[in-house]
Amino acid sequence: MTTPQDLLFVTLDVPSSRPVEQGDLSLALAGAELVDLLAAEAVTLDDDRIVPGLVPATGDRLLDEAGAALVRQAPYETVEDWLWRRGRGLASAYATELEPRGQRGGALQRWLRPRAERSAPAGSDSPARHHATERWDSREPVLVGLAAALGIPEAQEAPESPAAPDTPETPEAPETPDTSVLGGDALVTVLATVNGALTELEAVRQRRRIEDAAFDNVWRAP
Repeated sequence: MTTPQDLLFVTLDVPSSRPVEQGDLSLALAGAELVDLLAAEAVTLDDDRIVPGLVPATGDRLLDEAGAALVRQAPYETVEDWLWRRGRGLASAYATELEPRGQRGGALQRWLRPRAERSAPAGSDSPARHHATERWDSREPVLVGLAAALGIPEAQEAPESPAAPDTPETPEAPETPDTSVLGGDALVTVLATVNGALTELEAVRQRRRIEDAAFDNVWRAP
């Protein structure tokens, strides 16, 4: 499994102080992809610019797609630009990818509907979900840092899942990139940029709420 996939399951399973919006999750997933590309040595960071190298096949379609989407001409792309470009619609893409075969429109897709239409995630169990739970329970720093940016506290325990079925519901997953090889500076840059992008997105939402409220007041005025 990959860090983006694990982050999606943590977002589904672990209570947070506020509901996680699709746009927020998409930005964090783009950051998680970059973390895995760094761990695979497919990219390096030069200050805040993403310098691509050789892109090995990871065995994961979306992560391979991310590697193929890198800007390969100097001065290269900043981490912030990558988050906004790659993150567009990414939550929905991962939800579609991880939904069990034959269950399109299932628990993950229901969670991505507008909040008023959401139902609680079904208990669809899989080796992928078990992997995410184990990684979260071990308090792996990269996953914890990305989850914290989404308002998911480290202290919360993920719900205990039943034993995985003898016959996996999904094909054997590629090995998770070893994020422990990341240099501290690179990880700090990615996490700080994810936090900054989420703050900017919330500021945009706040401005829109204020503008909408002002527009409503104009029409309500006698």
